[in-house]
Amino acid sequence: MNTPNKLTLLRFILVFPFVILMLGNWGGEWKKWICLGIFCIASATDALDGYIARKYDLVTNFGKFMDPLADKLLVCSALICLMAQERLPVWAVLIIIAREFIISGFRLVASDNGIVIAASYWGKIKTICQMVMIIVLLADLGAGMVMAEQILIGLSVALTVISLADYLYKNKQVLSLQD
Repeated sequence: MNTPNKLTLLRFILVFPFVILMLGNWGGEWKKWICLGIFCIASATDALDGYIARKYDLVTNFGKFMDPLADKLLVCSALICLMAQERLPVWAVLIIIAREFIISGFRLVASDNGIVIAASYWGKIKTICQMVMIIVLLADLGAGMVMAEQILIGLSVALTVISLADYLYKNKQVLSLQD
């Protein structure tokens, strides 16, 4: 197993202690900082595994499949935990997770028909914005950051919808594929 794939697996593994700490009563006053650290490390593996895979031509089918799955698991787990702590509204989480299901299904249909749908510019920007939003919400820096948090939530949801529309528009031929 190559380094990028090991980093993807590490991201999967880090989701479990992150969720356990987020939803449990462990960690005391350090809890949020430990969770923030775990999330930042896991997020960094996302950028690092892709960079290494492309730079050293280590792209594998395992990586093509598991990397986006690990990303979705990390982000969706964080969103659900933040929602459970009432740091993120349910409607925002539902829109973001619905987009991920739609795109995953869309990619599956495309793949069955021999079409590979690469990540788009809008999708990458959406992911970065969501991760920044999650980091800011995890840091929970107090009342002075409420406006920034709300802006990041709104921007993340807007980019989620824009990236969905962009994927569907650019790949509309997938919608017309029939058995």
